[in-house]
Amino acid sequence: GPMWRGAAALLCLGAAWVLGWGFDPRGWVVLPAARSRLLRAAELAQYRGAAGQPGLYLALLGRVFDVERGRRHYGPGGAYSGLAGRDATRAFATGDFTPAGLVDDVSALPPGAMLALRRWLSFYGDNYRPVGKLVGRFYDEKGEPTAALRQAEAAIQEALKLQAESEQKKQQFPPCNSEWSSAKGSRVWCSRQSGGVPRAWAGVPRKLYSPGAGGSRCVCVRTSGPPWGQSAAGQHSDRGDLDDPHLQEYDGCHPQAQQCVLT
Repeated sequence: GPMWRGAAALLCLGAAWVLGWGFDPRGWVVLPAARSRLLRAAELAQYRGAAGQPGLYLALLGRVFDVERGRRHYGPGGAYSGLAGRDATRAFATGDFTPAGLVDDVSALPPGAMLALRRWLSFYGDNYRPVGKLVGRFYDEKGEPTAALRQAEAAIQEALKLQAESEQKKQQFPPCNSEWSSAKGSRVWCSRQSGGVPRAWAGVPRKLYSPGAGGSRCVCVRTSGPPWGQSAAGQHSDRGDLDDPHLQEYDGCHPQAQQCVLT
């Protein structure tokens, strides 16, 4: 079915795919208590879908799901059979299906990978029957969340915050259009839809330096009205965001020019 498009994307988990999921406010999948059971790793390992085994389960961040419906993907010989019968959370974020990658340690994963895990959790919660919790890294003997799970949840919240901030930054400072030719060199310019951000103003090109990022990138800057986040009612210089301290003009380019040829 169409839900498998999501799973098929797992093997080619590129940054674009991770970012493409966008903001999903549904949060964590809550397991219905009635059918929630506690499994140990040795018991979960019996659920790889082989003949004579009781079923086909996988765990993600310690939540166990019955993936029998997806047998051709998760069962013996399936592309994702490595995920069955264990918690291989890290592989969902990295696409690494080697034995070293099929593990549940998600510490030190980058924010995009944490957002991918959140998306996968929603996917399994929407499409498969939750079975219970795996006693181990993410849940203790009583089925209570461990420090590792709280850490992972905090990392996901942090990633969501970064994603929202970067969306906001893109609205404030949309990327420039740019082109390069051996004859003319580089040209950067601004338009009302540059950087894939449709807006009421074109702006002028500036170099934007991000703290800690090293180097700069070309962005389009609004030249009139109040600075970003200020109301039009208060006192302001009517220069838009031109006075932002992280911006620098291009050498040899008029401060109000909509395009700059870089020599």
